Amino acid sequence: MEKLQEKYKKEVIPAMMEKFGYKNKMAVPKIVKVTINTSFGKEVSNKTSGEREKVQKLAMNDLALISGQKPKLIKSKKSIAGFKLREGLEIASMVTLRKQRMWDFLEKLIYLSLPRSRDFKGLNVKLIDQGGNLSIGFKEHINFPEIFTEKEKTILGLQITVTTNAKNYEKGLELFKLIGFPLKEDKK
Repeated sequence: MEKLQEKYKKEVIPAMMEKFGYKNKMAVPKIVKVTINTSFGKEVSNKTSGEREKVQKLAMNDLALISGQKPKLIKSKKSIAGFKLREGLEIASMVTLRKQRMWDFLEKLIYLSLPRSRDFKGLNVKLIDQGGNLSIGFKEHINFPEIFTEKEKTILGLQITVTTNAKNYEKGLELFKLIGFPLKEDKK
């Protein structure tokens, strides 16, 4: 298996320069960062502080295992009575990966986690926004090889956003295709 970063430098940059007519390597779009978010708000909304801490600790540990970096806790910005949510309650955690950790995580995502997900037939191209960024949602975080399903008490959802500096959808789509993301063709 070829390293993803080497593939980007050796194959993707020349192919993008040829297709879009870039004169300089530095003008070619690249992946800037990967953001991984998980929310455990439902699990902690009506629990005591001790139970809440346990769930937070489990979620933080799982996210740290998946990303290889310590996550940051996110507090709620406002109270919403319908969701039993109070302002300042820690309800989510997130990690931003850059440089080598980002490339390592992307390799794991493309070659291990996505194919492991249930009934996976490829990512829909509609997951790419107009700025050329890709957002993937996982209903279960147990698709990642670091998570042992036997030990898991709570199943968390994950949102993974791959941010690029591509200026539009077309360039972002081509970048993801060339890197090797399993995208399925859009039938119009």
